[in-house]
Amino acid sequence: MIDGNQLATFFVASMAIIIVPGPSVLFTLARGVAWGRAVAVLTVLGNSIGTLVLSVVVAVGLGPLLAHSKVFSTLLQLAGGCYLVWLGIDAMRHRHAHAQAMTKREGSRPSNLHVVRQGFGVGILNPKSLVFFAAVFPHFVDRTKGNVTVQLLIFGVIFSAMAFLSDSTWGLIAGTAREWLSGSPTRLVLLRTIGACVMMTLGVLIIVSAVAP
Repeated sequence: MIDGNQLATFFVASMAIIIVPGPSVLFTLARGVAWGRAVAVLTVLGNSIGTLVLSVVVAVGLGPLLAHSKVFSTLLQLAGGCYLVWLGIDAMRHRHAHAQAMTKREGSRPSNLHVVRQGFGVGILNPKSLVFFAAVFPHFVDRTKGNVTVQLLIFGVIFSAMAFLSDSTWGLIAGTAREWLSGSPTRLVLLRTIGACVMMTLGVLIIVSAVAP
């Protein structure tokens, strides 16, 4: 149903958005800095479950529309591309405030269930994931390869698994290098700046791809 070229291109695009220090990564880093590696990984687990649920909702809701309307798909990609550019600009504007907030140590360690629940909330409400699912997934759908909804569901599972592996790595790094990260907001500002640039670039590429003949 999905050929190798589709998967390879999807993998590259997914990694570009996953490694960006957006809401989920920043939240994971903050948990790792505050309470260590175990809490960071549990946060990622909850986040990935939320991301998977969000991808299923988008796939089931958008699948039939995308299967029958090329115009709708194009408009969705344009809207998503513009929103990614806006997210990048907003991240750039507030990069210093986000970094300062992340360096603050918090009080007592929450329970494992509470950590997972918090991660789930961040994952299912993450605007970056929602935009990616709604605007970028359709770009990789091939209507000649079978059911559109099933293709979107497969992409969602792959994306969530990739996000879990990538964000867990961020969390382990944060938990291991707690003092190094919390001791220098400049390093976090640099991460946020790089992430903002990647989001803006990806948004522009999506817009150009949507309007190209």
